Amino acid sequence: MPTGIAIRDAREQLFDAAERVLLRDGPSALTSRAVTTEAGCAKGVLHRHFADFDAFLAGLVLDRVGRLGGQAAALRESAGTGTVAGNLTLALTDLFGTVAVAIVGLVISRDDLRARLRQARPTGVPLLAEATAMIASYLATEREFGRIAADADVDTLALTLIGAGHLLFADRKGTPPENGAVHTVVATVLADVVQRRLL
Repeated sequence: MPTGIAIRDAREQLFDAAERVLLRDGPSALTSRAVTTEAGCAKGVLHRHFADFDAFLAGLVLDRVGRLGGQAAALRESAGTGTVAGNLTLALTDLFGTVAVAIVGLVISRDDLRARLRQARPTGVPLLAEATAMIASYLATEREFGRIAADADVDTLALTLIGAGHLLFADRKGTPPENGAVHTVVATVLADVVQRRLL
């Protein structure tokens, strides 16, 4: 590999390369050599930016968690419009249709990575914990708008939706579930709180 070529935004290039390897080959194939080969750079580039490979992986996970902010804002803005089930179907599809399922698999498969991430995020599985908070916040807003029952337990509903969404999308090599299947699960989880708001 050439070592004298300047790389613009090396961290982002390395993260994107790691994401491609992760999606294509799974967590077990994610090595520093695989990442730098995919990025088209020398292995030393990774080590100039990160103390070790676990630090790189932690940076990747935290970067992808940080990207949830945009999704959370879009979901919040949808409150009061469309249907609650429709909005959540889109949110879950956007969340799990990306690299989220692969990131969760990566975190679960690497003890050292989990330990390092615990320093930044002491509870929950990174990405899933933030996604659960995103869904709970949205549901709380819909509860304020009166579109779900006033006594709806939004935290439990959010956990249920994230768990169900993860199971729907997990282990599907390039074939996400149909939108209708996701909507059916979301509507079923929400059926009680949507019906009771009408009583």
